Amino acid sequence: MSAAASFLLRGGRVIDPAHGTDEERDLLVLDGRIAPADTPVPAGTPVEEVGGLLVIPGLVDIHVHFREPGQTHKEDVASGTRAAAAGGFTRVVCMPNTSPPCDNAGTLRSILDAAERKGVVRVHTTGCLTRAMEGAELAPIGSLARAGAVAVTDDGLCVQNNGLMRQIATYARMFGLPVLDHCQDTSLTEGAVMHEGEWSLRLGLRGWPSAAEEIIVARNLLLAEHTGAHIHLQHLSSARSVDLLREARARGVPVTAEATPHHIALTDAALAGYDPSAKMNPPLAAEPHRRALVEGLRDGTISCLATDHAPHREYEKDVELDFAPFGIIGLETALPVALEVLHRQEGFSLPRVVDLLTRRPAELLGLPGGTLAPGAPADLAVVDPDRTWTVGPGELHSRSRNTPWLGKELRGRAVATAVGGRWVYREGRILADNAEG
Repeated sequence: MSAAASFLLRGGRVIDPAHGTDEERDLLVLDGRIAPADTPVPAGTPVEEVGGLLVIPGLVDIHVHFREPGQTHKEDVASGTRAAAAGGFTRVVCMPNTSPPCDNAGTLRSILDAAERKGVVRVHTTGCLTRAMEGAELAPIGSLARAGAVAVTDDGLCVQNNGLMRQIATYARMFGLPVLDHCQDTSLTEGAVMHEGEWSLRLGLRGWPSAAEEIIVARNLLLAEHTGAHIHLQHLSSARSVDLLREARARGVPVTAEATPHHIALTDAALAGYDPSAKMNPPLAAEPHRRALVEGLRDGTISCLATDHAPHREYEKDVELDFAPFGIIGLETALPVALEVLHRQEGFSLPRVVDLLTRRPAELLGLPGGTLAPGAPADLAVVDPDRTWTVGPGELHSRSRNTPWLGKELRGRAVATAVGGRWVYREGRILADNAEG
């Protein structure tokens, strides 16, 4: 495909859930922006034939780990944004568990500066809830907000002190920032490596009870109601958590939640062979929990999908399960997994699946994007929903390979991704050194 900032995509199925669009038609991009449907096509405009393909807004991921600064042997902004582009994502939100943690304006700005220099998609970042992510002292939320944080979170380190969490929620509301919380009562999970249930008993591994998540979910729902702060529950994994969230949202409590593609596709049975690539936090749970997540996405209790893209190198994961780090990569497999589970298996419409990966996550954090509205920057993906491909090391753009889908065949793939009308990815190749702002 052309690298021009003006082009015509002809004959594709254009899906834009933000405006209820789902039709076969042409899409014109002029000077990097979406043109109104009735705009005459200027002479000489490059034409791309996309018949049989989907043309959708660029995907938006509000939960990624790019490991910069401090752990760039696993991933950095350059490799992470290339993986994003290859997966059809044009906008991502980084978590602050870097080294050092992103608990001050200087570190936050350095991450955004690196993204401007090296990123091929648009990058936002979050700031910490507590200093050094130690759960003891409030981080400078005001200065983080002024420096450009789109939310605050301690991500994998859940704040255990309820009084401090109440203070955090109050300050975050003052500065208009959502609180993203990883829900885990650590007193219940010490030494645990997988979901507590039949498979942990079979494998002789220490189990992680669902109550560890549910207790903090209940805490956060009460604090959101008490303070009026927007609290977002990260990567839900428990059926009871979904029930608690559904009841709170019905009462108008300002809470939202995400689910990951891996939690809606896999269960704890994936660890039957002691496979470290299926070890994640929160752990994969039993089938009733997986089904509850799907139903939560179906009825809108869970607002969106997010990958929790968490890279680790082979030598870190290739150890005994007890000692392997938690986490998997997900940017390049999210779309085909979502299409398989939600569209083909569960009957979600294609626009509904696209919505969960575009408009909904963008709106949740107040981000631009997630739409093909006239005048909007042409952040878009061209997708072949039926293309089959094998997830091999040579197919992945992430610096790490820790995925339970390695060696597996998936169906559906982004074939091209544009940011601001500039093609940054096409058919396995990165075409740009960095995205335009």
